[in-house]
Amino acid sequence: MSLNVLDALRRRFGDAQVLQGAEAAPFEHDWRGQFPGRALAVLRPRDVAEVQAMLRAAAAFALSVVPQGGNTGLVGGSTPDDSGQQLVLSLRRLNRVRALSRDNLSLTAEAGCVLADLQAAAAAQGLLLPLSLAAEGSCTLGGNLATNAGGTQVLRWGNARDLCLGLEVVTADGQVWSDLDGLRKDHRGFNLRDLFIGSEGCLGVITAGVMKLAPKPRSRLAAWITLRTLSDAMAVLAQAREAFAEGLSGFEAMGAEVQALWDAPPLPTAPWAVLLELSSADPEDVSRARLEAFLGEELQAGRLQNAVLSQSQAQFEALWALREAIPEAQTRAGGNLKHDISLPLSALPAFCESAAQQLQTLCPGLRPMVFGHLGDGNLHYNVAPPSGVTLAAFRQQHGDAITQIVFDAVAAHGGSFSAEHGIGRLRREELGRRLDPVALGLMRQIKQALDPANRLNPGRVLPAEQPRAGATAQPTNAGDDQRYCC
Repeated sequence: MSLNVLDALRRRFGDAQVLQGAEAAPFEHDWRGQFPGRALAVLRPRDVAEVQAMLRAAAAFALSVVPQGGNTGLVGGSTPDDSGQQLVLSLRRLNRVRALSRDNLSLTAEAGCVLADLQAAAAAQGLLLPLSLAAEGSCTLGGNLATNAGGTQVLRWGNARDLCLGLEVVTADGQVWSDLDGLRKDHRGFNLRDLFIGSEGCLGVITAGVMKLAPKPRSRLAAWITLRTLSDAMAVLAQAREAFAEGLSGFEAMGAEVQALWDAPPLPTAPWAVLLELSSADPEDVSRARLEAFLGEELQAGRLQNAVLSQSQAQFEALWALREAIPEAQTRAGGNLKHDISLPLSALPAFCESAAQQLQTLCPGLRPMVFGHLGDGNLHYNVAPPSGVTLAAFRQQHGDAITQIVFDAVAAHGGSFSAEHGIGRLRREELGRRLDPVALGLMRQIKQALDPANRLNPGRVLPAEQPRAGATAQPTNAGDDQRYCC
């Protein structure tokens, strides 16, 4: 049957739009290599009409479809399983900017547009697209919206959901729903936009979006500050919010073990370091004077140990480059077990203290590698093995117990085990164990209503339902590794 299906797809869409074998290989594995698969084919639509036609063809052949953007995800949500019977729908060729309005402060772009290209398009008009994350050079708008991407500017601007004014979506049965008016106030019934944002391709295929823009700040400054405790960092955050209000656009924290990743630290190190960003409509000299005065007050109060303030655009970029290089530095250092978590700001110090104590009791000498978006309560709580222990052995012996300790501590402090990286396959069963059953039931009803045949990204996000008494159990992806993320 597969050959007949492929022949039919090629006849309908052309060889360039239907990839197989070596041509399909780059689309079949995630960039971290945790979720390799094998697709029947990779479909590459050039416009919305072809997305419609391809989804209808998939339905006609009873095939499931895995939507894929830049394939930079961290939870296995956009690669095929190993059955060889799923179609990957790559949106990369839908890469046009349809409109950019200075008056409406909005940009309308297709799902395959690379985020950095959209940032550049806005900047060319003296405007800012605030969404910013480490993968912005390769991630795409559709994936950003499908996962409700966060990043380093959430403190001021919010997640992708907060920056989106409307969507264009192709439904599982090939219909197009378009809401690209760019309205900031619109109450015509249920908010379908927010339903599709963050749904990870399980409810519909996002083909375009309208994003909010903002005037480009006249000045952007960065300060590298060091502190003795996380409680001191939280106190400085509170003071900075009072001093700068919405001008405080970044507050990124790094623990001591993360700072130790640099062989020759270019900046002062301490138990905690924070990269603080101030962006403002004020001239740079005014902003600099305000930030210098603030840092001086915090040093005098004893909350800071040290502070280094950027003196040029090159230094500003160099400070941010240190922060953004952390994930690759962790890989070079041997890797670790990864957790993407969020907590109420008030609970962060207590959580970190509790989790660290429990983890050291389990395995003395392990190294919490903690960093992330402290300003919005999102930490990447990664755990490296003790010196001299391989990651494989550490994972085999302690992986499950470590994740349970971290996630139990998150729950005890009122947080979430998935902050900005999504659920995908990696955290699917965790969702089933920890989510409110009423919420999970409502999600299943929505999925059933919008995709009754379960053709869009099956096996992602929603865990398999437990079979009823006397029913035949359905196969699940029990072999997926649920232990580590981000």
